[in-house]
Amino acid sequence: MSERLSVGDPAPEFTLPDADGADVSLTSLRGKSVIVYFYPAAMTPGCTKQACDFRDSLDSLQAHGYAVLGVSPDKPAKLAKFRERDGVTFPLLSDPDKTVLMAYGAFGEKTMYGKKVTGVIRSTFVIDPDGKIAVAQYNVKATGHVAKLRRDLGLD
Repeated sequence: MSERLSVGDPAPEFTLPDADGADVSLTSLRGKSVIVYFYPAAMTPGCTKQACDFRDSLDSLQAHGYAVLGVSPDKPAKLAKFRERDGVTFPLLSDPDKTVLMAYGAFGEKTMYGKKVTGVIRSTFVIDPDGKIAVAQYNVKATGHVAKLRRDLGLD
């Protein structure tokens, strides 16, 4: 079980391949606010809904100075299919060994359908321009999460 992050903690640095296999690093976004969200699996109903909600809010989020990154254990080829199928317009990053998921506390024990399982904990983080955690949300709902995050950030 990985440790959960709190507001004010330094955001764990990472470099992960995107859907095209190109490396994307958190340090390359220093000076911007970055929303990093972790989701269990590309092309599943909940993850598709969440990605499409971020896609549909992207222009507004970017206008307020936020970059968005989605991270899952999926391989880049699956992420590319997901991006193409659903018109995802922000980077989807691949973390198959779950190193980054664990660094953010987004992988561990959770309850699914009343059973304890180990897997990706749907989580969202806002990282401030200095690389500190500004928002840490665990066990978020796929549906309605982006609208709630926008409200939490004062963007509505």
